[in-house]
Amino acid sequence: MDLPGRFLPNPTIQHLPAGEVVERDTWMNIIQNNRKIGYSHASLTKGDDAYLLSQTMLMRINTMGMVHEVNLTTHGRLAPDFSLISFQFMLNSGRFKFVAYGSITGNKMTVRTESTGSTRTFDIPLKRKPLLAAGLYDAVIATGLEPGREMVFHIFDPASMSQQPIQVTVIGRELWTGGTGVTPASRLLIDYKGMVQEAWIADDGEVLKQTGFLGISLIKTSREDALGGLPISASQDLTRVVSVPSNVTVPDPSRLSRMVVNIKGIRLTRLDVDGGRQQLDGTRLAIEKESLKDLPSKPPGSGPAGIDPKLLAPTPFIQSDHWQIRDLVGSIVSETDPPLEKTRKMVAWIQENIDRRPVVSMPDALATLKNRTGDCNEHAVLLAALARAAGIPTDIDAGLVYLDGRFYYHAWNRLFLGKWITVDALLNQIPADVTHIRFSSGDLEGQLDLMDVIGKIQLDVAAMEAERS
Repeated sequence: MDLPGRFLPNPTIQHLPAGEVVERDTWMNIIQNNRKIGYSHASLTKGDDAYLLSQTMLMRINTMGMVHEVNLTTHGRLAPDFSLISFQFMLNSGRFKFVAYGSITGNKMTVRTESTGSTRTFDIPLKRKPLLAAGLYDAVIATGLEPGREMVFHIFDPASMSQQPIQVTVIGRELWTGGTGVTPASRLLIDYKGMVQEAWIADDGEVLKQTGFLGISLIKTSREDALGGLPISASQDLTRVVSVPSNVTVPDPSRLSRMVVNIKGIRLTRLDVDGGRQQLDGTRLAIEKESLKDLPSKPPGSGPAGIDPKLLAPTPFIQSDHWQIRDLVGSIVSETDPPLEKTRKMVAWIQENIDRRPVVSMPDALATLKNRTGDCNEHAVLLAALARAAGIPTDIDAGLVYLDGRFYYHAWNRLFLGKWITVDALLNQIPADVTHIRFSSGDLEGQLDLMDVIGKIQLDVAAMEAERS
């Protein structure tokens, strides 16, 4: 349910006076803790019947000690009200490249994706006219920057192929100091899935500064400084930055049958915390390891009743209907194998054939199969594709897992093997240990819920119980 859209007015920007939004060409340095980790370039020009938007970003991102040079490019044609007409999005991090093209007809968006030589076309139904994130501030300016004004826009996110609400509040007027001096500006507060950012916009429409996620800021500069100023350094290790310290040491998580944690700092009602092997009582969460006893010894004669059919269906990133996925499943498992045996064989194949290595990519089953490398997200989407192709309902969970004194953000799977069993293909665990704490479930869109958790959550391990010998 779209609560922000229900209770806040939707902006009306259908009829703009000519020239109210000016063309722009903006360069910004990307800074993290006083260190330049990249730059961005955005331009907006006005054509005969549409605005033409272009944005490129280059960053050096450190994940788990490995540095990746990441290029993001977005091009869009925007209607006079800044809603999206068509777009092209590209992510390139070296070995991984993902491209998406989209166009809107009526209340439907047709998207074509390209990844590792595979092309896929599909339609996405739209409830509202979407904006591109790169064009958000232009829409805000067109709507009006009166102090106290609240607006809700609906952004199309190419990374999750979904439409998401974003709330913008005009805090007021301030003098912004930077660059060549002091500039009068409007200060904005932007709330996206619980992640709050700030922005300062000058009277001429130029975005002067954006601050927010992971201590990263974008600060307006010149083309010369962006391209040839301070050298670009790698970011801090983002996996470490967002991890959560543990109050206790867990010597061997695999030997635990139950763990209880107290959770502080976040709104649990917006998350998928309670249910299955997790029981929530206020802010106290108990996680119990599933038993593999009494699982079916034969494959089911038909699909399980009461299971969401989406958990057997392909998606843009879980291509369970692709011939390469189906052929691979046919070579790994037998139709007569019970679900647990199929799962063990598929996880064993992933362990033997997919290199455990941090990457920056769009988690994609086919791309993972081709590149034979990936981290937890790639392992999770590949297992989801294989299991669904094998007739096993499968979901993707995301949350935290314990490692060496801290809880790190992680993704894994849940498979219906007669009952729901948590499976971690990266760590080779069936079932996964109880330090896996689920906060969201579903595809990439579902993982956006973690944005309201990162940097806020506090965990206190209250109890641990060992398995009986």
